[in-house]
Amino acid sequence: MKARTEKKKEKGFDAVKTFRAIKEKISRDIADMTAEQIREYLKSRQLRTQK
Repeated sequence: MKARTEKKKEKGFDAVKTFRAIKEKISRDIADMTAEQIREYLKSRQLRTQK
């Protein structure tokens, strides 16, 4: 069998790393909030579609 000599391509964007960082930031932001405060936090940061 032939050994693989392919070079690994470097990623320009790592989705797992990016979304893990986003999730950790949100967790830190809402750690000491009440349920109502969390709802307001999420509402204020919703993405809006442009028309």
